[in-house]
Amino acid sequence: MSFLAVIKRGAAVGALVVLAALPASAQLRSSVYVSGLTSPVAFVQDPSNPSLQYVVELGGTIRVIQNGSLRSTPFATISPIDTSNERGLLGLAFPPNYGSSRRFYVCFTNTTGGIVVSRMLRSAGNPLVSDGSRFDLVWQGVQAFIPHPQTNHNGGNIAFGPDGYLYVGVGDGGGSNDFDHNAQNPATLLGKMLRVDVSVADGDAEGYNVPVDNPFLDKPGYLPEIWSIGWRNPWRWSFDDPSLGGTGALVAGDVGQGAREEIDYEPAGLGGRNYGWRNREGTLDTGLLPNLPPAFTPLTDPVFDYDRSLGRSVTGGFVYRGAALGPTYRGRYFFADFITGRVWSLALSIAPDTGEATASGLVDHTAELGGTAVIGSIASFGVDASGELYLASFNGSIRRILPGTRQASPLMNIDVPGNGAAVRQPFAIAGWALDATAQTGTGITTLHVWAFPASGAAPRFVGVAGYGGARPDVGAAFGTQFTPSGFSIEVSGFAPGAYQFMVFGWVAALNGFNVVRTVNVTIGSSALVVIDLPRHLSTVARTFQLAGWTFDSSAPDGTGIDTIHVWAFPAAGGAPSFVGVPSYGVSRPDVGAFFGSRFTPSGYNLSVSTLMTGTYDLVVFSHSVVTNSFDAAQVVRVTVQ
Repeated sequence: MSFLAVIKRGAAVGALVVLAALPASAQLRSSVYVSGLTSPVAFVQDPSNPSLQYVVELGGTIRVIQNGSLRSTPFATISPIDTSNERGLLGLAFPPNYGSSRRFYVCFTNTTGGIVVSRMLRSAGNPLVSDGSRFDLVWQGVQAFIPHPQTNHNGGNIAFGPDGYLYVGVGDGGGSNDFDHNAQNPATLLGKMLRVDVSVADGDAEGYNVPVDNPFLDKPGYLPEIWSIGWRNPWRWSFDDPSLGGTGALVAGDVGQGAREEIDYEPAGLGGRNYGWRNREGTLDTGLLPNLPPAFTPLTDPVFDYDRSLGRSVTGGFVYRGAALGPTYRGRYFFADFITGRVWSLALSIAPDTGEATASGLVDHTAELGGTAVIGSIASFGVDASGELYLASFNGSIRRILPGTRQASPLMNIDVPGNGAAVRQPFAIAGWALDATAQTGTGITTLHVWAFPASGAAPRFVGVAGYGGARPDVGAAFGTQFTPSGFSIEVSGFAPGAYQFMVFGWVAALNGFNVVRTVNVTIGSSALVVIDLPRHLSTVARTFQLAGWTFDSSAPDGTGIDTIHVWAFPAAGGAPSFVGVPSYGVSRPDVGAFFGSRFTPSGYNLSVSTLMTGTYDLVVFSHSVVTNSFDAAQVVRVTVQ
């Protein structure tokens, strides 16, 4: 894609035939979300804060949108960069743990035209600005950029996949017809999709590792960072978000040379493909001379392509997984053409056995979104935390795609725990939910919470979340009627392990559970045991008292402990001996006052008189009724006189 050149060309393009119409009630519109931008090329959601989005400007600035308002202070400025032709600041990505790590990544062209991927850091004191630090990833341990000879076909989109790895789309090196056959050359990163693990220490010399399951890791002659090959200029691609019900597939727009524009579909995790360029352009053989063979076959055809009478520079988009546009649009893929300013959507049918997609039902949305004169040249799409769609118009605005008529617009966010968090029970799942089009009230009737064990065991109903908690922040953003939109539920009684919790909201206007959000957590052991007597490193008589308290907070009721075993391990070595089973259920008002009254009968004691003179490590093991195992232990060293 060429930002300046294509605007100057301004060629007339024929009308696109609509292959399948949507119901009249499903028409769309667009409205300005923010304006006053300079050449925006990306719109990226903050994964740690639903109220924040970021706009990438080609000239090197990253702008912040907070609660729908464009802030005057930039988030970051990248300099120096080359902005000639298609060069500039091209990509921005936040890792899933951005909230805690503060790391984010940018992709830009340096002053020599090289493609740079940099790790940067959000300020520790102000979350709305970066701290100015930057580390450029060092490719193959050699240089901190990917050499790129021409000013066009840079690619530059970067994103974290559902697997947590950073994907980098790189163009073929520019010029025309990939004369050097870069896209089919496994010894160069040009014309490739790359996949790297950037979760390395700050001091790592390269800034990344190669994932052990990269498809070409051990293949002679192939650079291990390569995920797939045969790309010309992958201009805007995205993952079908599994957290919003998507498949995890990578869906990409790849800009053509002079015959076809294409959309490529890659089921989740299926790297190692060859998308054909320069041997194929879309579904056509190019016949380019010299006639050089592809790196390998088979070549993967696009799921959809179109000829030059309909457009000249595809802008890839997103599979829609939001709620505001209604169920008619869920699962449809939205994309655009930069030169013609057209916006379309496709239905994707997914084969259950292979995960491959079949495209159908092409619909032109350009006119209903305002027409080319209004929406301008679409450089990128974006989605917010709820999966709603936005257009980044090169004319300087971000536009939100909205339903043509008011429909139910259910929204939900899980604030805590954070996705991927490690938790101990009991813990709370809390957030907010509303239907933005409700005339009165919040529009949400009830919320049900389910737990899905990662082990594959049967899902379990957690309960009905408490709803109606005051959320002044939500009321400020959506209107005071939505202030009582907070929900929470206490979770306990689960065995340690990994779970996905799903919150289903009943939308009154739709008479169903039409909004859902998920959060993945790892539940650790929640059993506690404390030894009060004897003190550590104390000297005791042959007969002494062992006392303390223990409970498992994950138990739904009671103390969660059904027995306690005590063992003695001689400090000088030798076989341990079983000391006994303490009495359990002793009243401990101090424990109940601190942890809750149900834990008051959590005390234990044992009179010990069987140990010979010597030094011992006494270990108290408590048995949890939740896990049916001795999950907690505490040790104290004593010397018996």
